[in-house]
Amino acid sequence: MYEKLTKYLDEFTGTEFGTWIFDNKNDGTPEHPAQMPFLSYSSVIMHFIEDVHSFVYECEEIGLYNYKKVLEENGIEWGMESMAKTEVDNLDAKCVIALIFGVIRAERFCDGAILAFLKDGTIIRWLERLKTLDADGKNIAAK
Repeated sequence: MYEKLTKYLDEFTGTEFGTWIFDNKNDGTPEHPAQMPFLSYSSVIMHFIEDVHSFVYECEEIGLYNYKKVLEENGIEWGMESMAKTEVDNLDAKCVIALIFGVIRAERFCDGAILAFLKDGTIIRWLERLKTLDADGKNIAAK
């Protein structure tokens, strides 16, 4: 059921996730305003983001859009430290997907949030949990 997301376990191996772009040409004067640094994600990461959004949309009846509520119900604060430290071995798929969606939503407020969770292996750990749940036949539709 989660192949749309777990397929990225293989695709993330050896992948460049993204690159920070800095404006080194302009000096910040009104004539030459400097552009704020930004993160340019690789095409693999952009496809992952699209697939997560698509999955959440396809499972709308399960309530994944309300990821903050799902996290709260599982005692997880919507914050980088709390989410990264969350032990996923006993979490259900709904909560794991809420964690992933929460990181993607966090990118709107914090450039590089997705990159941080990819680099430290957190998103990989979450995807591995989804793969395990899928293999065990424990999907969110059955709840």
